[in-house]
Amino acid sequence: MSIMKRFFGTDGIRGTANMAPMTVEIAQKLGQAAGLHFRRGDHRHCVLLGKDTRLSGYMIESALVSGFLSAGMDVTLVGPLPTPAIALLTRSLRADLGVMISASHNPFGDNGIKLFGPDGFKLSDQDERTIENMMVTDLHADMAHPAQIGRASRLNDAAGRYIESAKSSFPRKLRLDGMKIVIDCANGSAYRVAPTALWELGAEVIRIGCEPNGVNINEHCGSTHPDALCKAVVQHGADIGIALDGDADRVLIADETGCLIDGDQILALIARSWAAEGRLVGNAVVATVMSNMGLERFLEKMGVGLERTAVGDRHVVERMREQGVNVGGEQSGHMVLTDFATTGDGLIAALQILAVLVEAGRPASEVCRLFQPFPQKLRNVRYSGACPLDMDEVRQRQHDVERILAGQGRLLLRRSGTEPLVRVMAEAEDAALVDEAVSQMCAVLEKVTQPA
Repeated sequence: MSIMKRFFGTDGIRGTANMAPMTVEIAQKLGQAAGLHFRRGDHRHCVLLGKDTRLSGYMIESALVSGFLSAGMDVTLVGPLPTPAIALLTRSLRADLGVMISASHNPFGDNGIKLFGPDGFKLSDQDERTIENMMVTDLHADMAHPAQIGRASRLNDAAGRYIESAKSSFPRKLRLDGMKIVIDCANGSAYRVAPTALWELGAEVIRIGCEPNGVNINEHCGSTHPDALCKAVVQHGADIGIALDGDADRVLIADETGCLIDGDQILALIARSWAAEGRLVGNAVVATVMSNMGLERFLEKMGVGLERTAVGDRHVVERMREQGVNVGGEQSGHMVLTDFATTGDGLIAALQILAVLVEAGRPASEVCRLFQPFPQKLRNVRYSGACPLDMDEVRQRQHDVERILAGQGRLLLRRSGTEPLVRVMAEAEDAALVDEAVSQMCAVLEKVTQPA
């Protein structure tokens, strides 16, 4: 019987370390199933395996290695590196599969496994379903003959390869000489490569969140906790601050005053810069339903379209590939620039921002805020049992609220992918209208979810 999405979620497999699905047994089975699935042809097959700085990474790594080796795949270990580095190296080294062990911005107690195909892109739903179905079957008969068991080795220059690739995205005619930059690596996978790349390009680099100990990843630091970055920028009189998350696939910026700049403003800045240089392919940008209407209006005035997708960088990348667009991202800081990367890359996005600043010769506070965001409000309503979004009373109220907002704003209702929550978001130029829209929707949701 077909088992659909039993282990895989919206971004690989993720959960609490040492508890299902993030156990040694499941990781080993995944290695065997994915190894067999990508063992195509007569050549010697290889999987590239990286991780972030979580303590549980050692455990998951060992289990995956044993699974891949038993399936007849060689394993190349690269240690702690950003997720985009694994995607890049998988393709450049002609590996059959890339694997990143990380739970991204989650606390250290969680961990996850992301898989990349030989093209450097995340696996399709079909590949994930096939691997899942294999994981719940007996694979012993398909394991490698003793003479064909894989070998494990370590690639010592993996970090240097990624650093050089990231630096090549920065215009050759520019340098960061004279710039003071605070970099917060969330005690995660970029703690060595990101500061090194910035320093080699000429910057004076102040490092925070660069002392991982296995249990402090994303702890009061990084893009999910940017207060430390904002304070450090002011304290050191820096020109700009850069905050990455645990696996460095997202980025947020702090200007020289310590004020935060979110992903929507970053998207606007890169889109305007690339459009001016004739580099914006497709004359459009891909963002999610959460991106602010202010971004949409800003791009509209430039004559640039905005394609919206469901939340998640995977959806963004899929739409970018469908539409032939090379700039996409999320308000949370995932920036996908397919001229340089196949997935979100916080360091490369930061380098694009720095290039604009260097050429402008003006402070980040003047350069990086291109539009005034619409008032936006988000509330969560918890429910039990069936999701209330399909109830007639909720649909009718949604229709009424959308009619009120028509032409002035928008309403978004979506079910959480990880908790029994309905997320209610509204935005409009009139803040009072936003408050009223959210209040009305939350009231009806709370009413229908109350026990009779």
